[in-house]
Amino acid sequence: MEARVERAVQKRQVLLLCVFLGVSWAGAEPLRYFVAEETERGTFLANLAHDLGLGVGELSARGSRIVSDQNMQFLLLSPLTGDLLLNEKLDREELCGSTEPCALPFQLLLEKPLQIFRAELWVRDINDHSPVFLDREIPLKILESTTPGAAFLLERAQDSDVGTNNLRNYTISANAYFHVNVHDNGEGTIYPELVLDRVLDREEVPELSLTLTALDGGSPPRSGTALVRIQVVDINDNVPEFVQSLYKVQVPENSPVGSLVVSVSARDLDTGSYGEIVYAFFYATERILKTFQINSTSGNLHLKAELNYEEMQTYTLTIQAKDGGGLSGKCTVVVHVTDINDNAPELLMSSLTSSIAENSAETIVAVFRIRDKDSGNNAKMVCSIQEDLPFVLKPSVENFYTLVTERPLDREMREEAEYNITITVTDLGTPRLKTQHNITVSVSDVNDNAPAFTQTSYTLFLRENNSPALHIGSVSATDRDAGANAQLTYSLLPPHDPQLPLASLVSINADNGHLFALRALDFEALQAFEFRVGHRLLVLVKDNGEPALSASVTLHVLLVDGFSQPYLPLPEVAADQAQADPLTVYLVIALASVSSLFLFSVLAFIAVRLCRRSRAAWVGGCSVPEGHLPGHLVDVSGTGTLSQSYQYEVCLRGGSGTSSEFKFLKPIISNLQSQGTGREVEEYPAFRNDLGF
Repeated sequence: MEARVERAVQKRQVLLLCVFLGVSWAGAEPLRYFVAEETERGTFLANLAHDLGLGVGELSARGSRIVSDQNMQFLLLSPLTGDLLLNEKLDREELCGSTEPCALPFQLLLEKPLQIFRAELWVRDINDHSPVFLDREIPLKILESTTPGAAFLLERAQDSDVGTNNLRNYTISANAYFHVNVHDNGEGTIYPELVLDRVLDREEVPELSLTLTALDGGSPPRSGTALVRIQVVDINDNVPEFVQSLYKVQVPENSPVGSLVVSVSARDLDTGSYGEIVYAFFYATERILKTFQINSTSGNLHLKAELNYEEMQTYTLTIQAKDGGGLSGKCTVVVHVTDINDNAPELLMSSLTSSIAENSAETIVAVFRIRDKDSGNNAKMVCSIQEDLPFVLKPSVENFYTLVTERPLDREMREEAEYNITITVTDLGTPRLKTQHNITVSVSDVNDNAPAFTQTSYTLFLRENNSPALHIGSVSATDRDAGANAQLTYSLLPPHDPQLPLASLVSINADNGHLFALRALDFEALQAFEFRVGHRLLVLVKDNGEPALSASVTLHVLLVDGFSQPYLPLPEVAADQAQADPLTVYLVIALASVSSLFLFSVLAFIAVRLCRRSRAAWVGGCSVPEGHLPGHLVDVSGTGTLSQSYQYEVCLRGGSGTSSEFKFLKPIISNLQSQGTGREVEEYPAFRNDLGF
């Protein structure tokens, strides 16, 4: 058993690999398009049909559309022309922050047949942000004994632009004591350093105010300023020094608020207030201030808010140690946030077909993409559905999957005409997280089942001199299809014997399969046609589906010689008036079932009454005669027992011709009349027959 399961899994893996190789990219590298941020909506970017070598109108015919990982509608595709247009103004800083280049991946999805092309929209930066100092005033204390050449690190400005549009230089207003050097930390960030040119004399110049200007590399450049307020203090010849100039730590993203991140330490050889150190952030962004806090006395750095690896992976902090004399030393703390598996996989549905025909094979039901915001093994995913379904998942590229039917479906084989499919996406992290997406696919009926009769043959018995319109039996068929495909219509097929006047002998109700005799039969007259041994009839039933399916059944009708009930003669007066006024004839038929020899016998009695109505009062329809109709029951089996009898009221409308219209009214059970309170008349569907009255 285990070996068979293993072989089945290997077979499925080979199939998925073949599908993966079959649905591949048109090229190894994605298409790349460029646009400057803040470009107006509707700007033409490129013609995708031309770039992909597709014909005019092919994009529209193949069901093309643009999908993106961010679910942003920043692009608009015209399927008719193939033009790719910008759908909205883009803000590079909002989309990518400091990341460069700012590349927005998207895919062109063609459904018929399925094909996916990768592409990227590169958003170029424009110089739309000026450098800004977080603090408009920078206080600075410098000892009067400071040696010329000493450098003082100043707060740097921020610029949201990138590349050449980012910060490029700092300048200081003209003065006799200081100039500015630009210091690069080696990671692309520049800091201004204030360099002392000559010795300060607190008695001569106790305080200086200088303007620090930050310039970006735009054309023309943008700038921002801050006021540097320098206070000259008495001698404090030792500055705080950190034990380490650089601290690097790793912190899991699920660390609780209040956790200790790192403990920094500085020392000062001075005594008194000049040797007392206070720790604080130096040049801290708003994000750092919200995330971390430092103990001013101990130098312990703690978490102030929860970390999120998916939002921020690295924090760079500058911590200042300042003594009581205003001197300070600085160190850098780099906090690396480590990922944990805290994001469940996501399923992004691109298209879904909620109903498919039962004879569909290899039909695409859904196209979707999966993703996980974690990293490493935490972001690797496995996609699956239930094993007992006639569907299969086929992987494509860029984590796209298609859900297709594995084989044609048979709606009649299931009690329910729909499938509930659960798509499960599980990552490979620790612990493993999963996401489930439920879809319901209904199976629509096709006309793939022919009607079937409940019996392969029927044997019917009919007494000569039967009454016209006598119900001689019924046939019944069923169809396993649904709706219009299961609606049945009964009809008679031509007999094998072309001499048999079938059309004048038997009629069938197309809706319910009831069979009726069209006229009274004469045993002696039909004996020469050998109807006694079984006058064979084929009944055809067909449904209303597309295409219509049909079935037939054989009827054996035997004409039994026996009791004959003559018609009552019409009164002469009534017969004279029958030419001018409509006639209402009430035909009451009594049917009885007996069990002898498992055959059904037919008992009939006929009562004919002629009613005359005046032309002014005639509005159509039939009235019920008063009193009991004359009748006559005959025991055919010889047992003297009748198991059941029925009376049917039959209305005959006709003129002077031979074409008449019958309507069957509600049956009256003669031997149960005492249980009812009255007589109700209910019409049954009418039919027309040529009768020889």
